Amino acid sequence: MASNKKMEEGYEHIKNAEKSLKTSLLKWRPDYENAADEYNKAATCFRNVKAYQQCKECLLKAVECFKENRAVFHAAKALDQCILVSKEMGDIRDIYKMAERAANMFQTNGNADSAVSTLEKTAKILESQVPIEALNLYKQAAEISVIQDNPRQAAEHTSKVARLHIKLLQYDLAADAIRREIGFYQQTENQRALGRIVVGLVLVQLARGDIVAAEKAFKEWGSYCEAPEIQNLEMLLQAYDEEDPETAKRALNDSFIKNMDVEYAILARNVPLPQGGVVIQKKPIIENAADEYKPVRPMTDQYTPTASYQGNNGDEDHQEKSRDQPADDEDEYAGGLC
Repeated sequence: MASNKKMEEGYEHIKNAEKSLKTSLLKWRPDYENAADEYNKAATCFRNVKAYQQCKECLLKAVECFKENRAVFHAAKALDQCILVSKEMGDIRDIYKMAERAANMFQTNGNADSAVSTLEKTAKILESQVPIEALNLYKQAAEISVIQDNPRQAAEHTSKVARLHIKLLQYDLAADAIRREIGFYQQTENQRALGRIVVGLVLVQLARGDIVAAEKAFKEWGSYCEAPEIQNLEMLLQAYDEEDPETAKRALNDSFIKNMDVEYAILARNVPLPQGGVVIQKKPIIENAADEYKPVRPMTDQYTPTASYQGNNGDEDHQEKSRDQPADDEDEYAGGLC
Protein backbone atom coordinates (compact mmCIF):
# COMPACT_ATOMS: atom_id res chain seq x y z
CA MET A 1 0.00 0.00 0.00
CA ALA A 2 2.77 2.40 0.91
CA SER A 3 4.60 1.57 -2.31
CA ASN A 4 1.55 2.39 -4.42
CA LYS A 5 1.22 5.71 -2.63
CA LYS A 6 4.84 6.54 -3.37
CA MET A 7 4.39 5.59 -7.02
CA GLU A 8 1.37 7.87 -7.30
CA GLU A 9 3.31 10.66 -5.62
CA GLY A 10 6.13 10.19 -8.13
CA TYR A 11 3.78 10.37 -11.10
CA GLU A 12 2.24 13.52 -9.64
CA HIS A 13 5.69 15.15 -9.55
CA ILE A 14 6.21 14.17 -13.19
CA LYS A 15 2.94 15.91 -14.15
CA ASN A 16 4.05 19.04 -12.34
CA ALA A 17 7.43 18.93 -14.15
CA GLU A 18 5.76 18.57 -17.54
CA LYS A 19 3.44 21.44 -16.70
CA SER A 20 6.46 23.63 -15.83
CA LEU A 21 7.98 22.93 -19.24
CA LYS A 22 4.92 24.06 -21.18
CA THR A 23 4.77 27.54 -22.69
CA SER A 24 1.84 29.83 -23.41
CA LEU A 25 1.08 33.34 -24.64
CA LEU A 26 1.99 34.76 -21.26
CA LYS A 27 4.76 32.25 -20.52
CA TRP A 28 7.36 32.31 -23.27
CA ARG A 29 10.13 30.33 -21.59
CA PRO A 30 9.83 26.96 -19.80
CA ASP A 31 10.50 26.92 -16.08
CA TYR A 32 13.50 24.58 -16.17
CA GLU A 33 14.40 25.16 -12.53
CA ASN A 34 11.02 24.03 -11.20
CA ALA A 35 10.88 21.14 -13.69
CA ALA A 36 14.29 19.86 -12.59
CA ASP A 37 13.23 20.05 -8.96
CA GLU A 38 10.00 18.10 -9.67
CA TYR A 39 11.88 15.43 -11.62
CA ASN A 40 14.32 15.06 -8.74
CA LYS A 41 11.45 14.60 -6.28
CA ALA A 42 9.85 12.04 -8.56
CA ALA A 43 13.14 10.14 -8.82
CA THR A 44 13.38 10.02 -5.01
CA CYS A 45 9.88 8.58 -4.73
CA PHE A 46 10.57 5.89 -7.33
CA ARG A 47 13.87 4.99 -5.74
CA ASN A 48 12.28 4.48 -2.35
CA VAL A 49 10.04 1.77 -3.80
CA LYS A 50 12.88 0.35 -5.94
CA ALA A 51 11.28 1.38 -9.23
CA TYR A 52 14.72 1.95 -10.68
CA GLN A 53 13.76 2.30 -14.34
CA GLN A 54 11.36 5.19 -13.66
CA CYS A 55 13.92 6.68 -11.27
CA LYS A 56 16.61 6.63 -13.95
CA GLU A 57 14.35 8.25 -16.53
CA CYS A 58 13.43 11.06 -14.14
CA LEU A 59 17.07 11.72 -13.25
CA LEU A 60 18.07 11.94 -16.92
CA LYS A 61 15.24 14.44 -17.55
CA ALA A 62 16.38 16.41 -14.51
CA VAL A 63 19.91 16.54 -15.99
CA GLU A 64 18.61 18.16 -19.18
CA CYS A 65 16.55 20.68 -17.22
CA PHE A 66 19.54 21.60 -15.05
CA LYS A 67 21.66 22.08 -18.18
CA GLU A 68 19.06 24.36 -19.76
CA ASN A 69 19.04 26.37 -16.55
CA ARG A 70 22.89 26.46 -16.58
CA ALA A 71 23.08 24.65 -13.26
CA VAL A 72 26.00 22.48 -14.36
CA PHE A 73 26.95 21.25 -10.89
CA HIS A 74 23.42 19.99 -10.15
CA ALA A 75 23.28 18.32 -13.56
CA ALA A 76 26.50 16.48 -12.76
CA LYS A 77 25.14 15.42 -9.36
CA ALA A 78 22.02 14.04 -11.02
CA LEU A 79 24.18 12.03 -13.43
CA ASP A 80 26.18 10.76 -10.48
CA GLN A 81 22.96 9.53 -8.88
CA CYS A 82 21.93 7.97 -12.17
CA ILE A 83 25.14 5.88 -12.19
CA LEU A 84 24.28 4.43 -8.77
CA VAL A 85 20.72 3.66 -9.87
CA SER A 86 22.06 1.86 -12.97
CA LYS A 87 24.26 -0.22 -10.69
CA GLU A 88 21.21 -1.20 -8.62
CA MET A 89 19.43 -2.16 -11.84
CA GLY A 90 22.36 -4.30 -12.94
CA ASP A 91 22.52 -2.31 -16.19
CA ILE A 92 26.02 -0.90 -16.58
CA ARG A 93 25.97 -0.37 -20.34
CA ASP A 94 25.70 3.42 -20.19
CA ILE A 95 27.50 4.29 -16.97
CA TYR A 96 30.90 4.74 -18.68
CA LYS A 97 29.55 7.59 -20.84
CA MET A 98 27.59 9.03 -17.93
CA ALA A 99 30.75 9.07 -15.77
CA GLU A 100 32.76 10.88 -18.45
CA ARG A 101 29.93 13.37 -18.93
CA ALA A 102 29.55 14.01 -15.21
CA ALA A 103 33.32 14.42 -14.75
CA ASN A 104 33.45 17.00 -17.57
CA MET A 105 30.60 18.94 -15.95
CA PHE A 106 32.30 18.89 -12.55
CA GLN A 107 35.56 20.12 -14.09
CA THR A 108 33.73 22.86 -15.98
CA ASN A 109 32.23 24.01 -12.70
CA GLY A 110 35.64 23.89 -10.98
CA ASN A 111 34.98 20.78 -8.86
CA ALA A 112 37.93 18.56 -9.78
CA ASP A 113 37.66 16.47 -6.61
CA SER A 114 34.06 15.57 -7.42
CA ALA A 115 35.11 14.66 -10.97
CA VAL A 116 37.82 12.29 -9.67
CA SER A 117 35.38 10.78 -7.17
CA THR A 118 32.82 10.05 -9.90
CA LEU A 119 35.41 8.49 -12.19
CA GLU A 120 36.86 6.35 -9.43
CA LYS A 121 33.44 5.22 -8.21
CA THR A 122 32.34 4.21 -11.72
CA ALA A 123 35.64 2.46 -12.43
CA LYS A 124 35.15 0.27 -9.35
CA ILE A 125 31.73 -0.75 -10.66
CA LEU A 126 33.16 -1.64 -14.09
CA GLU A 127 36.41 -3.20 -12.89
CA SER A 128 35.22 -6.79 -12.63
CA GLN A 129 33.03 -6.92 -15.75
CA VAL A 130 34.51 -4.37 -18.17
CA PRO A 131 38.13 -3.84 -17.06
CA ILE A 132 39.13 -1.91 -20.21
CA GLU A 133 36.55 0.82 -19.52
CA ALA A 134 37.55 0.91 -15.85
CA LEU A 135 41.17 1.29 -16.90
CA ASN A 136 40.34 4.33 -19.06
CA LEU A 137 38.40 5.96 -16.22
CA TYR A 138 41.33 5.48 -13.84
CA LYS A 139 43.60 7.08 -16.44
CA GLN A 140 41.33 10.12 -16.64
CA ALA A 141 41.25 10.36 -12.84
CA ALA A 142 45.06 10.29 -12.76
CA GLU A 143 45.27 13.03 -15.40
CA ILE A 144 42.93 15.28 -13.41
CA SER A 145 45.01 14.64 -10.27
CA VAL A 146 48.15 15.69 -12.14
CA ILE A 147 46.46 18.92 -13.25
CA GLN A 148 45.47 19.56 -9.63
CA ASP A 149 49.11 18.99 -8.57
CA ASN A 150 48.24 15.97 -6.43
CA PRO A 151 50.96 13.38 -7.18
CA ARG A 152 49.90 11.05 -4.36
CA GLN A 153 46.40 10.68 -5.77
CA ALA A 154 47.79 10.38 -9.31
CA ALA A 155 50.08 7.57 -8.12
CA GLU A 156 47.15 5.69 -6.57
CA HIS A 157 45.10 5.82 -9.76
CA THR A 158 48.11 4.93 -11.92
CA SER A 159 48.74 1.93 -9.67
CA LYS A 160 45.22 0.70 -10.45
CA VAL A 161 45.90 1.24 -14.15
CA ALA A 162 49.05 -0.90 -13.92
CA ARG A 163 47.26 -3.70 -12.08
CA LEU A 164 44.47 -3.78 -14.66
CA HIS A 165 47.06 -3.98 -17.46
CA ILE A 166 48.60 -6.97 -15.67
CA LYS A 167 45.17 -8.55 -15.34
CA LEU A 168 44.68 -8.12 -19.10
CA LEU A 169 48.20 -9.55 -19.76
CA GLN A 170 49.30 -6.22 -21.29
CA TYR A 171 52.77 -6.30 -19.77
CA ASP A 172 54.34 -3.59 -21.95
CA LEU A 173 51.65 -1.09 -20.95
CA ALA A 174 51.88 -2.27 -17.35
CA ALA A 175 55.62 -1.53 -17.27
CA ASP A 176 55.01 2.01 -18.60
CA ALA A 177 52.29 2.61 -15.99
CA ILE A 178 54.53 1.39 -13.16
CA ARG A 179 57.33 3.72 -14.26
CA ARG A 180 54.86 6.64 -14.18
CA GLU A 181 53.71 5.52 -10.74
CA ILE A 182 57.33 5.54 -9.50
CA GLY A 183 57.72 9.06 -10.87
CA PHE A 184 54.64 10.26 -8.98
CA TYR A 185 55.78 8.70 -5.71
CA GLN A 186 59.20 10.30 -6.10
CA GLN A 187 57.44 13.68 -5.96
CA THR A 188 55.87 12.85 -2.61
CA GLU A 189 57.42 12.46 0.81
CA ASN A 190 56.07 8.93 1.25
CA GLN A 191 58.67 6.91 -0.64
CA ARG A 192 58.41 3.76 1.50
CA ALA A 193 55.90 2.29 -0.95
CA LEU A 194 58.46 2.45 -3.76
CA GLY A 195 60.13 -0.81 -2.68
CA ARG A 196 57.06 -2.87 -3.49
CA ILE A 197 56.55 -1.00 -6.76
CA VAL A 198 60.12 -1.74 -7.87
CA VAL A 199 59.61 -5.43 -7.09
CA GLY A 200 56.42 -5.31 -9.18
CA LEU A 201 58.27 -3.71 -12.10
CA VAL A 202 60.95 -6.42 -12.00
CA LEU A 203 58.25 -9.11 -12.07
CA VAL A 204 56.54 -7.46 -15.04
CA GLN A 205 59.82 -7.25 -16.97
CA LEU A 206 60.49 -10.92 -16.27
CA ALA A 207 56.97 -11.75 -17.48
CA ARG A 208 57.84 -9.89 -20.68
CA GLY A 209 60.89 -12.14 -21.00
CA ASP A 210 63.28 -9.19 -20.80
CA ILE A 211 65.90 -10.01 -18.18
CA VAL A 212 68.00 -7.02 -19.24
CA ALA A 213 65.14 -4.59 -18.54
CA ALA A 214 64.52 -6.29 -15.18
CA GLU A 215 68.17 -5.84 -14.16
CA LYS A 216 68.11 -2.23 -15.36
CA ALA A 217 64.99 -1.50 -13.27
CA PHE A 218 66.65 -2.99 -10.19
CA LYS A 219 69.87 -1.01 -10.72
CA GLU A 220 67.95 2.23 -11.29
CA TRP A 221 65.44 2.06 -8.42
CA GLY A 222 66.71 -0.74 -6.20
CA SER A 223 67.95 1.79 -3.65
CA TYR A 224 64.32 2.37 -2.59
CA CYS A 225 63.97 -1.29 -1.57
CA GLU A 226 64.59 -2.56 1.93
CA ALA A 227 67.28 -5.13 2.73
CA PRO A 228 65.05 -8.26 2.44
CA GLU A 229 63.65 -7.00 -0.85
CA ILE A 230 67.12 -6.32 -2.24
CA GLN A 231 68.35 -9.76 -1.19
CA ASN A 232 65.39 -11.50 -2.79
CA LEU A 233 65.67 -9.53 -6.04
CA GLU A 234 69.39 -10.21 -6.29
CA MET A 235 68.77 -13.93 -5.84
CA LEU A 236 65.96 -13.85 -8.42
CA LEU A 237 67.94 -11.98 -11.08
CA GLN A 238 71.03 -14.11 -10.52
CA ALA A 239 68.92 -17.24 -10.95
CA TYR A 240 67.65 -15.99 -14.30
CA ASP A 241 71.16 -14.96 -15.33
CA GLU A 242 72.51 -18.42 -14.50
CA GLU A 243 69.38 -20.19 -15.83
CA ASP A 244 68.68 -21.80 -12.47
CA PRO A 245 64.94 -22.60 -12.34
CA GLU A 246 64.94 -23.97 -8.79
CA THR A 247 66.47 -20.84 -7.26
CA ALA A 248 64.18 -18.63 -9.34
CA LYS A 249 61.13 -20.57 -8.15
CA ARG A 250 62.26 -20.25 -4.54
CA ALA A 251 62.69 -16.48 -4.92
CA LEU A 252 59.27 -16.07 -6.57
CA ASN A 253 57.64 -18.01 -3.73
CA ASP A 254 59.02 -15.63 -1.14
CA SER A 255 56.45 -14.54 1.45
CA PHE A 256 57.04 -10.88 0.61
CA ILE A 257 55.92 -11.39 -2.99
CA LYS A 258 52.94 -13.51 -1.94
CA ASN A 259 51.74 -10.66 0.31
CA MET A 260 51.79 -8.09 -2.50
CA ASP A 261 48.65 -7.02 -4.38
CA VAL A 262 46.66 -9.89 -5.82
CA GLU A 263 47.64 -9.13 -9.42
CA TYR A 264 51.37 -9.22 -8.60
CA ALA A 265 51.02 -12.40 -6.53
CA ILE A 266 49.28 -14.13 -9.43
CA LEU A 267 51.86 -12.74 -11.85
CA ALA A 268 54.69 -14.23 -9.75
CA ARG A 269 53.11 -17.67 -10.10
CA ASN A 270 52.79 -17.27 -13.88
CA VAL A 271 56.24 -15.83 -14.63
CA PRO A 272 58.07 -18.28 -16.94
CA LEU A 273 61.03 -19.84 -15.17
CA PRO A 274 64.49 -19.94 -16.82
CA GLN A 275 65.15 -23.08 -18.84
CA GLY A 276 68.19 -24.66 -17.21
CA GLY A 277 70.23 -27.18 -19.23
CA VAL A 278 73.69 -28.69 -19.72
CA VAL A 279 75.74 -26.81 -22.27
CA ILE A 280 77.83 -29.14 -24.45
CA GLN A 281 81.15 -27.51 -25.34
CA LYS A 282 82.71 -28.32 -28.67
CA LYS A 283 86.27 -29.61 -28.62
CA PRO A 284 88.71 -27.18 -30.26
CA ILE A 285 90.70 -28.25 -33.30
CA ILE A 286 94.34 -28.93 -32.46
CA GLU A 287 96.54 -27.11 -34.97
CA ASN A 288 99.68 -29.32 -34.86
CA ALA A 289 97.95 -32.63 -34.36
CA ALA A 290 98.43 -35.68 -36.59
CA ASP A 291 96.52 -35.89 -39.83
CA GLU A 292 94.00 -38.41 -38.55
CA TYR A 293 92.90 -35.94 -35.80
CA LYS A 294 92.31 -33.10 -38.22
CA PRO A 295 88.90 -32.66 -39.87
CA VAL A 296 88.73 -34.21 -43.31
CA ARG A 297 86.25 -31.63 -44.66
CA PRO A 298 87.02 -27.94 -44.02
CA MET A 299 84.40 -25.28 -43.26
CA THR A 300 84.03 -24.43 -46.98
CA ASP A 301 81.93 -26.46 -49.39
CA GLN A 302 84.94 -27.50 -51.48
CA TYR A 303 86.56 -30.75 -50.52
CA THR A 304 90.37 -30.74 -50.30
CA PRO A 305 91.85 -34.08 -49.31
CA THR A 306 94.81 -34.20 -46.96
CA ALA A 307 98.29 -35.19 -48.09
CA SER A 308 98.08 -38.65 -46.49
CA TYR A 309 94.75 -39.25 -48.18
CA GLN A 310 96.27 -38.16 -51.52
CA GLY A 311 99.16 -40.58 -50.97
CA ASN A 312 96.82 -43.45 -50.38
CA ASN A 313 94.91 -42.59 -53.53
CA GLY A 314 98.23 -42.54 -55.49
CA ASP A 315 99.03 -46.07 -54.33
CA GLU A 316 95.63 -47.27 -55.42
CA ASP A 317 96.11 -45.72 -58.90
CA HIS A 318 99.49 -47.42 -59.17
CA GLN A 319 97.92 -50.79 -58.26
CA GLU A 320 95.23 -50.35 -60.91
CA LYS A 321 97.83 -49.57 -63.58
CA SER A 322 99.88 -52.65 -62.60
CA ARG A 323 96.79 -54.82 -63.02
CA ASP A 324 96.21 -53.47 -66.54
CA GLN A 325 99.82 -54.11 -67.74
CA PRO A 326 101.02 -57.77 -67.91
CA ALA A 327 104.10 -58.64 -65.93
CA ASP A 328 107.48 -59.34 -67.66
CA ASP A 329 107.37 -62.98 -66.51
CA GLU A 330 104.04 -63.49 -68.23
CA ASP A 331 105.42 -61.97 -71.49
CA GLU A 332 108.46 -64.26 -71.40
CA TYR A 333 106.35 -67.42 -71.46
CA ALA A 334 103.54 -66.00 -73.58
CA GLY A 335 104.65 -68.02 -76.68
CA GLY A 336 104.99 -71.28 -74.79
CA LEU A 337 108.13 -73.50 -74.20
CA CYS A 338 108.94 -74.19 -77.79
